[in-house]
Amino acid sequence: MPTPNLINIRQQLERTVGPAPWYWKTFPAFRSAAGQRYVWTHHGEQGPVGYVVTLALEREPDKPRLALNTYCRPFVASPQYLGVWCPEGRNIRLACFDPDLLQAFDLAEIAGWFKQSSDRIYAKTPPVADFEVPLTLGPGMHKIEAPPEMAAVDELIVPTSYKAMSNDDPAFALFVLYLQAGLVEVLPQKWFTAAQYQVGKQWISRAARDEESHRIFGECFGAGTFLLEEDGCRLAEWIDNR
Repeated sequence: MPTPNLINIRQQLERTVGPAPWYWKTFPAFRSAAGQRYVWTHHGEQGPVGYVVTLALEREPDKPRLALNTYCRPFVASPQYLGVWCPEGRNIRLACFDPDLLQAFDLAEIAGWFKQSSDRIYAKTPPVADFEVPLTLGPGMHKIEAPPEMAAVDELIVPTSYKAMSNDDPAFALFVLYLQAGLVEVLPQKWFTAAQYQVGKQWISRAARDEESHRIFGECFGAGTFLLEEDGCRLAEWIDNR
């Protein structure tokens, strides 16, 4: 494999989607099948819609059609569909929406609602597809039943907390979803343990695969940006420390 180019990796990391609301500026620009452009808006950290990120038509930015609570991450599922993944109990939830079908709603409808609810996603129109991947899966490759609406997605790397039995066990894992193939690969991060890091204050916020070397890189909030070994489980080096 080619030697990773750290300059290129830093540039790729800037474009890698992270969780709402902190990384909302990384969310994908989206044009629907009908040719309509959509924009994301972060509603600040105060007030009844604090920390909420909404999606609206570019020409109607004050009429949201989708609202995301903390830890949600959107992705382009196909030219027609927009996907969102988020933690849902002991599962990873993946929902898929057709933006052209989404109905507008007033922000007042969700004022304070997210703060009292465990729900991560709000829309008046139900998703066209919705499924979950259990976090209890062990290391390695597993078959999953991905809906056809998401079958165009080749790879989606999902960082998530992982149940550790001791302070020396991995407290985080990367779930690499190959939706096109109907597979998920679980990569426990053997370097990220409670013995080495402050789990909760430090956490893997986003990860992606280097276009050239095909190695996985990412960002560990509170620690820095990293590059993994070829096995995707071990830390190769820190790109930038904090």
